[in-house]
Amino acid sequence: MLSLRPAAALAALGLFFAPLPAADAFGLPPRPLVEQSAQAKLLAEFARFAALSDGSVGIGVRDLQTGETQALNGDTLFPMASAYKVAVAGRIFSLIDAGDLRIDDPLALDPALASEGGIAWMFSRPGATLSVQRLLELMLTKSDNNATDVLVARAGGPQAITAFVTKLGVRGLEVDSDTAHLLYRAMGIDPQSGSFRANVEAARRADPQIAVRDLKDLPNPDFAIDPRDTSTPTAMLDLLTAYESGKALSAGSTQRLFTIMGHCETGKARIPGMLPPGTAVAHKTGSMNGIGNDVGIVQLPDGRRFAVAVFVMKDSRGHTSRDRIIAEATRAAYDYFLYAPDRVHGRSHGA
Repeated sequence: MLSLRPAAALAALGLFFAPLPAADAFGLPPRPLVEQSAQAKLLAEFARFAALSDGSVGIGVRDLQTGETQALNGDTLFPMASAYKVAVAGRIFSLIDAGDLRIDDPLALDPALASEGGIAWMFSRPGATLSVQRLLELMLTKSDNNATDVLVARAGGPQAITAFVTKLGVRGLEVDSDTAHLLYRAMGIDPQSGSFRANVEAARRADPQIAVRDLKDLPNPDFAIDPRDTSTPTAMLDLLTAYESGKALSAGSTQRLFTIMGHCETGKARIPGMLPPGTAVAHKTGSMNGIGNDVGIVQLPDGRRFAVAVFVMKDSRGHTSRDRIIAEATRAAYDYFLYAPDRVHGRSHGA
């Protein structure tokens, strides 16, 4: 389903076999001096990468041909942040497949849905519309919150998105809010009547710690333990698997979804960060204070694919560390699935 981007294969070949930087170069804990199976070694690597955070880390990877799944904290709930937009996109494409929506349909930019940043300025233009295609592109490639909330409304709201995911057999992933209300909860704001900007500015005046948390990229502990708008790594793998397998959407919608995700402009240091140049990746990031996520599908040189979901929460060490954890975990999975022929296919392992 996922097509390779043009790449200089011969030039990249040498990079596949190039040694990775020593663990000490990144301040990682030393490797254990014991013989382990390929699976145990991969899980030990995941644990080493997780030690880069002072928060909680969840990692899940799955061979999409065999179903083999390896995970660290795979059944722990993590805030999805903008990674939830993968579920929003699926619901929208399901409406297209059902004939209830067309990809070129214009959707009105309701000023009541405007938050801040991105295309928020367009919402003040009377009669402004954007096509479903363009809104999907803005949501998945630029993570535009305003475009997302137009699509959430058209999808039937958060409950309809959760119902779509649940119908696919995915358990452990729940959408409870549009992006504006997700941000309110992340900031610890009880919104009053009025615009998003006015509510945020009033809350920051009333509680200076909100601005401090933003400035220092510190987690909000209450938000991190809130079960709303969360997913386990395994549940996100299940959603990606449903898409890739063709069980969730038509072939055309699946291809269109992954093509858009393949042009993601955020998180270049995350899933793609340590992969060989030219590796085909379709992914979606999620970021908030103390939170760094990335989920998607990676294609190996022989055409096989694996899904990856990495979540980091309650972290105060900064986005560079979170990005490194995601990149390291993805590269470890890449090498494992590519070079470990002795592994047991079709089994699930991990904590």
